[in-house]
Amino acid sequence: MIKTDILIIGAGPTGLFTVFEAGLLQLKCHLIDALPQPGGQCSEIYPKKPIYDIPGFPEVLAGKLVDNLMEQIAPFQPGFTLGERAEKIEKQEDGSFVVTTNKGTQHHAPIVAIAGGLGSFEPRKPLLDNLSNFEDKGVAYMIKDPEVYRDKKVLIAGGGDSALDWSIFLADVAAEVTLVHRRNEFRGALDSVEKVQQLKNQRKINLITPAEVVGLQGENKLERVIVRKTDNSEEIDLEVDDFIPLFGLSPKLGPIAEWGLDIEKNAIKVDNTLDYQTNIPGIYAIGDVNTYPGKLKLILCGFHEATLMCQSAYQRIYPDKKYVMKYTTVGGVSGFDGSKKEAPKAVVKSID
Repeated sequence: MIKTDILIIGAGPTGLFTVFEAGLLQLKCHLIDALPQPGGQCSEIYPKKPIYDIPGFPEVLAGKLVDNLMEQIAPFQPGFTLGERAEKIEKQEDGSFVVTTNKGTQHHAPIVAIAGGLGSFEPRKPLLDNLSNFEDKGVAYMIKDPEVYRDKKVLIAGGGDSALDWSIFLADVAAEVTLVHRRNEFRGALDSVEKVQQLKNQRKINLITPAEVVGLQGENKLERVIVRKTDNSEEIDLEVDDFIPLFGLSPKLGPIAEWGLDIEKNAIKVDNTLDYQTNIPGIYAIGDVNTYPGKLKLILCGFHEATLMCQSAYQRIYPDKKYVMKYTTVGGVSGFDGSKKEAPKAVVKSID
């Protein structure tokens, strides 16, 4: 049985940053993730997608962010159970928990932090009769490697951040980028909307709104897309190489939904007035998997939630210790390879 101080379910950016914050408090972490590698969606779905709202990084690729987080937490030597899904949780008499995966691996910890992002997920697909005929033949629901679209004619559908960000990015990669959205207004960041408008004015993006894709055509692969304007029913026949509908993901919590947690709209309710604890003491939910009034599903917010959660976890594990977190400084600790690495430690005033 694997024993640790904090068992983190989900090895996405929020889960990884939790290791850092826990390490400052000298708490050990172990992470479980159904994916075969750390990073969550950033590694599995869009490693080459640029992210613009990480402090100190005007732009960073999702995969690079994961690499940086892994480097940041390496001195704290977290454990990983990858390629296994957290299946069952059992509360022990002392208030701790045993979590068993679908492969039977057992983990024991006084604290469980659920950082499962959107959980298991499937892309939301447009309602087109012959859509499945072109999947992997010109139709894709996510972008892992933008170089696939080098010098091609690409049509993106959607009105959120992913659709906007990828349209901006591919404007310098693809031969032609067309962005279609059913409304004139977008749901993404204002700065991204302004960039798309600028690229449209520069004729680097073909913007069609309000409109929707109503037909796909081609023999052995996608060749043409039919777009219908929703304000006047005009149909536009476009020659394209690739169609990428970015309508978001349909999340499912999976087995976690059966753990007795308070669930609201497929997310775990937490107390955001203090520490993001669930209705079960000792179990926390941080990042996109949780919900509370005013919740924003941003990586930045997940980092903040992880920080406060670790403070609360420390108090639960060491109820007789009182401390005041002041700041971080640098202290050497051993790395994975046995070498001496520099890692920050919290300067804490504690009273035993």
